[in-house]
Amino acid sequence: MSKFHPLTIADVRHETRDTIAVTFTVPAELRDSFRFQQGQHLTLRAHIDNDDVRRSYSICSAVQDNTLRVAIKRTSGGLFSGWANDTLRPGHTLDVMPPMGHFNVPLNPEHRKHYLAFAAGSGITPILSIIKTTLAAEPHSRFTLVYGNRASSSVIFRDELSDLKDSYLERLKITYVMSREQQDIELFNGRITQEKTAQFLQHWINASDIDTAFICGPEDMMLGVSTALQQAGMPKADIKIELFAASIPKHQHQPRAAASDTHRQTEVTVIMDGNAASFSMEQDKESLLDAGLRAGLDMRYSCKGGVCSTCRCKVIEGKVDMDVNYALEDYEIARGYVLSCQSFPTTDRVVIDFDQAE
Repeated sequence: MSKFHPLTIADVRHETRDTIAVTFTVPAELRDSFRFQQGQHLTLRAHIDNDDVRRSYSICSAVQDNTLRVAIKRTSGGLFSGWANDTLRPGHTLDVMPPMGHFNVPLNPEHRKHYLAFAAGSGITPILSIIKTTLAAEPHSRFTLVYGNRASSSVIFRDELSDLKDSYLERLKITYVMSREQQDIELFNGRITQEKTAQFLQHWINASDIDTAFICGPEDMMLGVSTALQQAGMPKADIKIELFAASIPKHQHQPRAAASDTHRQTEVTVIMDGNAASFSMEQDKESLLDAGLRAGLDMRYSCKGGVCSTCRCKVIEGKVDMDVNYALEDYEIARGYVLSCQSFPTTDRVVIDFDQAE
């Protein structure tokens, strides 16, 4: 799972002025490795100005499409996104790691559920995959989408969403919220906030009728929507959130108060792809991931911000402190899973297993 594979780009389509959809050709021998679930993401790697640059992008195709496609939106100062939008063309090859992520729920053709999604901007990417896959897999289920953008011209996948609405007239409802384009109904103007979500739940959406809610967008938007849903009676366990690394501030590790001037060492063993490798590191100085990379291990990672879960692993022995976590559920942490990019050892020996994290 930690290996990158060179995939050829089959198609590059401009969805908006600053967003491209990139479709990959998956050779027959890699099809099993690249089978995905709705809502998962791919980690892409490129060498840009002699630097190894990695970013995670959500898959936007349905499982039933038998197509592997991601959307890459150009962000201000975004090294990878800018390079991708300017450079990628059909026929180019890009290093891609197999799909990862848990932004989904199990589907069943017998289900008769009502799903809700709130998306803003490029947050539509995993949501589109979830909606398309769910409506095809569960013929008795319904989906409601609230999608926020600046204006009509910035709506990613607008044509595809329109076609999807035409295909599922009775089972898919889509509401657009615009922050810089006036619409006739005042509720549909502005940003998606906690207050606006509460108004939706009061006038348009019955929270008690929702089985699962998916939220993807800027952090403040997602926290506001989640809070409004919980205040309306939705259990937190039924609310799924997917955060993008670009939407959070950079975190700087703050060393713990040292009990003495002694620099304590930890012996770390990493189990990955069936192999075990060890290295020594100083406690409270750098993360397990950074220390492993410095020791020459090809440990998997992408954002290094505690968001994407690419570096997810399980602590088999010893203890670690995890600085920030935007990716793991409480039950995963209880079972010993951590994000190696945010984990600092607190014992003399630590064993982490990437293979058990799958």
